[in-house]
Amino acid sequence: MPTPLSPDDLIAKLEELGIKTERIDHVAVFTVAESKELRGKVPGHHTKNLFLKDKKGRIFLVSALESTRIDLKRLHERLGASGRLSFGSAELLMEKLGVTPGSVTAFAVANDHGGDVTMVLDAALMDGERLNFHPLVNTATLGISRDDMLAFLRAVGHEPMIVDLPTPPDDGQNG
Repeated sequence: MPTPLSPDDLIAKLEELGIKTERIDHVAVFTVAESKELRGKVPGHHTKNLFLKDKKGRIFLVSALESTRIDLKRLHERLGASGRLSFGSAELLMEKLGVTPGSVTAFAVANDHGGDVTMVLDAALMDGERLNFHPLVNTATLGISRDDMLAFLRAVGHEPMIVDLPTPPDDGQNG
């Protein structure tokens, strides 16, 4: 199995593709809540990334707006997955994407040399605002244009599914 890209390897790959990014280094953040402390310093859409698998072992990487509430009980229907989705283990995450929990990012599909991971982008990310993802580690954020992100995903062999993610029914307890 090839060695996973390092953040520097990723930056070099982006530059090789003619893709411009803006890197902002920061303290390690493991959750969306922790990363919200960076708001104001980092413009554009902030993302959350879910590493999921279905009953037959198909793997999905879902990138969405950080504020998106996703109905995981119905997401499999939208993605054409086999049965309900569950979170992939830390071991599977490292094996397939070469990153650790807390550093999950759409950029990690560059490490999926077997083409085992289906890349899913929330349609709400596609409105033209700058996108922000970790560069394979959670101590930095890379800002990238939507079109450049799409070009990157295609260049590493991961044509993304762009879908309206299902939201959970409002039970009056969310707000």
